[in-house]
Amino acid sequence: MSEQRVWSRRQWLQSTSCGFGYVALAALCHEAAAREGAASANPLAPRAPHFPPRAKHVIFMYMQGGPSHVDTFDYKPQLAKDADKSADQRGRRVWMPSPWKFRRRGQSGVWISDLFPHLAQHADQLCIINGMYTDVPNHRAATVLLQTGEFRFVRPSMGAWINYGLGTENQNLPGFVVLNPRVGDTLTYGSGFLPAPYQGTPVRLGAAPRRRNPRRRPTVPSPIPNLKNPYLDPDSQHKQLELIQWMNRRRLQQDQVHPELEGVIQSYELAFRMQTTVPELVDLSNESEKTLELYGVGPGKVTDRFGRQCLLARRLVENGVRFVMLNHGSWDQHRALRQRLGRNCQETDQPIAALIADLKARGLLEETLIVWCGEFGRTPHVQNNDGRDHNSRGFTAWMCGGGVRGGQHYGKTDPHGVEAVEDKVHIHDLHATILHLLGLDHKRLTFRFSGRDFRLTGVSGSVVQGIIG
Repeated sequence: MSEQRVWSRRQWLQSTSCGFGYVALAALCHEAAAREGAASANPLAPRAPHFPPRAKHVIFMYMQGGPSHVDTFDYKPQLAKDADKSADQRGRRVWMPSPWKFRRRGQSGVWISDLFPHLAQHADQLCIINGMYTDVPNHRAATVLLQTGEFRFVRPSMGAWINYGLGTENQNLPGFVVLNPRVGDTLTYGSGFLPAPYQGTPVRLGAAPRRRNPRRRPTVPSPIPNLKNPYLDPDSQHKQLELIQWMNRRRLQQDQVHPELEGVIQSYELAFRMQTTVPELVDLSNESEKTLELYGVGPGKVTDRFGRQCLLARRLVENGVRFVMLNHGSWDQHRALRQRLGRNCQETDQPIAALIADLKARGLLEETLIVWCGEFGRTPHVQNNDGRDHNSRGFTAWMCGGGVRGGQHYGKTDPHGVEAVEDKVHIHDLHATILHLLGLDHKRLTFRFSGRDFRLTGVSGSVVQGIIG
């Protein structure tokens, strides 16, 4: 079964019946919550892909709320020609052209609106997928479908599947990290029926505090609380851990099989290792002023919050983290489109461009796949005088790096941008393509649960060969 990642029932029980020891570091212990004993294989050890990969890491940028494709990456001159004309037979809706100009960018001449002046400088690296579509037009269901491949039932998240299929390169760090997830939105990074070690580790990054002395860097609180033991120094803590582990293993010898206790033993050890690895990794204060300025990080800057996510994402993949998900919202502009969409793009444009440039300069862009996507798009007709409604029938995502052929538009929507009509790409196709670029066959990456084999793409999905370089 080397081609399929299939676990025994005992392994699954030991992983899902985990006990998150070390309360101070519970947020860090997702990956180590249930490893087998010394005689068993490490479920998070690096695994060989099915075939040679184009990418080793994924940075998935989730733009929550549904970005308007006809205002960002899907140029529709027909909307300008039909401005204020009826969009339906009853005359209840009228077409609304984009308030922003589109221009051809780079040598490839791809169309990008003025909302993304920094990102437009990397136009030749972008593969803009204009033929995206999904199954449902409401936020919650469409979000769960995008992140897990299924909106009706609880399923493992995309990052968990990738972590399960490939393992992690750095045993001192999580293989799947989620930056600034929405509170209570654990389905988007959960492991579902996969063993618990594969779920995402949430990390929350706040904005930089303002400082009275501009020459002194601000002290930013740790995004993961309780990384330091407030009561014991490292040597004393290590002695305490050795004593606890000795008692745990003695009990395990008596019980022979004790999934919760085995999970506690492993989580203690990983948590202790993380105490020395994570603080330095998430501390952005050791970055140069030039780098912070590149990402737009700094007190009071509109780009600060998302800039911190992008900068930390680079540091994470640089240190072997397999899958990093960034979150930004809300792009749900039912009204005040000009103000709110403009603000969203202003917050994210410079940081994303900086991430691409930084990865390229460090030689990491070729092995790092960047994906930008919302759960759906917006309608080309007007709502509430200055807004757009949900549109699941046609929208845009883009990819960069990681074996993707840049400088192209792939797929099309109709002349108004209502529906995908050419080279259509479903969410399952997007997932299959991401897995393919990582060297994984989406049909072979399966997990047996309740008597059947499950996969991220369900019973459908095809690799989009046209976007692969």
